[in-house]
Amino acid sequence: MVQTLDEDGTVDPWRRRARRTKRQMPLWQELPLLLIVAFCLAVLIRTFLLQAFFIPSGSMEDTLLVGDRVLVNKVVYDVRDPLRGEVVVFRGTDRWAPQVDEQPDPGFTGQLGRTVGDLVGVSRPGEKDFIKRVIGLPGDRVKCCDAQGRVLVNGTPLDEPYVVRDSPLDVPPNPRECRARRFEEVVVPPGQIFVMGDHRAVSQDARCQGPVPIDNVVGRAFAVVWPSSRWNSLSAPDTFEDVSGPVTASTGAPPVRPTPGGGVVLLVPIAGALTVLARSGRWRPARQRRLLP
Repeated sequence: MVQTLDEDGTVDPWRRRARRTKRQMPLWQELPLLLIVAFCLAVLIRTFLLQAFFIPSGSMEDTLLVGDRVLVNKVVYDVRDPLRGEVVVFRGTDRWAPQVDEQPDPGFTGQLGRTVGDLVGVSRPGEKDFIKRVIGLPGDRVKCCDAQGRVLVNGTPLDEPYVVRDSPLDVPPNPRECRARRFEEVVVPPGQIFVMGDHRAVSQDARCQGPVPIDNVVGRAFAVVWPSSRWNSLSAPDTFEDVSGPVTASTGAPPVRPTPGGGVVLLVPIAGALTVLARSGRWRPARQRRLLP
C-alpha cells in the first residue's frame, strides 16, 4: 500500500480528508460554469470599467475612421473631470440630431447577436452615442477664428494637426448649421463641455448643437484597438497645454457619476471563478511527498 507522508514522516491528514471528499468535477460540468463566470465578468467590465465602441461616421477622420473600434475607459471620470483635447464618448442631448442606422432589419438572429454584443460591449453604438474631442471646459470662451483661421480658447489659438479637413472660411456662420468654420464666441456653461469633431467639414457638434453636460459623458476613448493595422493611443495634443484658465472642470464638487460599490460588485464573479477553479483542483498547490514501499 502506498501512503503520502509529510517531511516529518507522519501521514498527511489533509490527504486523508481529500480521499473522503468527492472526486474532481468533470470537465463537461466545469466548462459551462467557467463560461457563465466569464460572461458575467465581461458584462460587469463593460458596465463599470471598459467598453469597445464602433465608429459609425467620418466626423472624427482622420483620427478615427469608419469601422474603427476604440476602447473607452468608463471610470476615469469618476475620479476627475474631462480635460481639453481628450476624445470622449457621450450621450447627446435632445438638441443633438440622432445618428441614423441605415442597416436593414437583421431579423431575430441578428437582434440576438446585437443584444449579446451590447452586453459585452462590442456592438454598434446607439443613435444618441457620439464621439468627439473636448475643446472647452466650463467657463471657457471658445470662438473661431483668428487671422489664421484657428479656433481660440480663452484667447489662445489652437494648432490642431489632427484637423485634416476643416470647414470653409468663406461660409457665413450659422448657429443652426456646422458647415461654417467661423462661429461666435461661446461661454461654456457650468457642468458642461464644448466638443468638436476632427473632421470639421462634416462634423455636427457643439458649434450648432450646443455644449454637452459632463453627466452625459460615458468615458474617455484612449486607444484604437481594431483593426490591428490602426492600433494607436488617443492622447491629448500638446497645443491644449498653452490654454490659460482652469486645467480641469473640477470645482471641489464630488466626482462625476460616482459608482460606490462597483468594485465590490466586480469582485463577485472573480471570486466565483477562483472558487470553481479551486474546487476542480486545478490550482491546488503541489506538496512534497515521500512514498513508503
